[in-house]
Amino acid sequence: MFSFFRKKPPTPPEPAPVPAAPAPVTAAAPVAAPAPTPVVVVPAPVAPPAAEPRKGWLDKLKAGLRKTGSSIATVFTGTQIDDALYEELETALLMADTGVKATEHLLADLKKRVKDNKTTDPAAVKGLLAEAIADLLTPLQKRLVIGEHKPTVIMVAGVNGAGKTTSIGKLTRHLANEGATVLLAAADTFRAAAREQLAVWADRNTVEIITQEGGDPAAVSFDAVSAGKARGRDVVLVDTAGRLPTQLHLMEELKKIKRVVQKADGTAPHEVLLVIDGNTGQNALMQVKAFDEALGLTGLVITKLDGTAKGGVICAIAREKPVPIYFIGVGEKLEDLETFDAKEFAQALLN
Repeated sequence: MFSFFRKKPPTPPEPAPVPAAPAPVTAAAPVAAPAPTPVVVVPAPVAPPAAEPRKGWLDKLKAGLRKTGSSIATVFTGTQIDDALYEELETALLMADTGVKATEHLLADLKKRVKDNKTTDPAAVKGLLAEAIADLLTPLQKRLVIGEHKPTVIMVAGVNGAGKTTSIGKLTRHLANEGATVLLAAADTFRAAAREQLAVWADRNTVEIITQEGGDPAAVSFDAVSAGKARGRDVVLVDTAGRLPTQLHLMEELKKIKRVVQKADGTAPHEVLLVIDGNTGQNALMQVKAFDEALGLTGLVITKLDGTAKGGVICAIAREKPVPIYFIGVGEKLEDLETFDAKEFAQALLN
């Protein structure tokens, strides 16, 4: 499995004491304890044993984006680079949910690259487009940091059906596998199925869960953060109720949860993640804007980039609301959730 985590370095054994001559006893100055070493979620170094699992995941991503890639690839089957090629590419990008602003940016960037490289082969333009997309998406490539705060409180939001609770379960497994202690907060108290689903993940991952049937979501979140601090847990993951950004009263409840979490820990939440269904097209961009305005997002998880996903909306997000993308998912299995890499995504999009 491609690791998200870099463990804290082990403490080296102290050298055996060397006998010394007795010395006069004096008061020793207090020595400050060393600061804890943050644990950062980063890709593991590329090594032969990890290459095959990563390659298998990339194959799934390419398969999920094949529909988009095929429609764009047909643009470069002509014999010359002219206005007709760029017009066809513009249409293909818009159909892939790239959005007007990102499409205009990519076309302008591509034309410059073609001119600078003196490219005359339409097939070579495809590679230049992949480079342009990778450069556009690189600012979104960021790693989730765990360990600067204890516990690191992660609040997770998203609309119903986006895969929010499943993503929390997968992230919990990755954290637990790397030795982090995790506490889950089932703050989606209105939907029994959500609590049950999260409880299954808690049991599967052997982690604790704070839940309350019919309780107040903010109260459950407060109790979870307080318990995480008292029990010395590394991470507290708060699963909030799924909702549409147009449901204003429910969005206000999300704001309340954030305020209450801050009362339990003045530095929290340390991360506010939004889970987005990769099949929702330009609606995904609207969700990012609405949830960011309400909560101040720190990162995104893009799910379901398999089957009918177009994927171009990530370019729109990069151009219009550049919130970092921590993870992308291509299926239901644990190994189907991976860290986001701009270059890999661009290559998969144009496979």
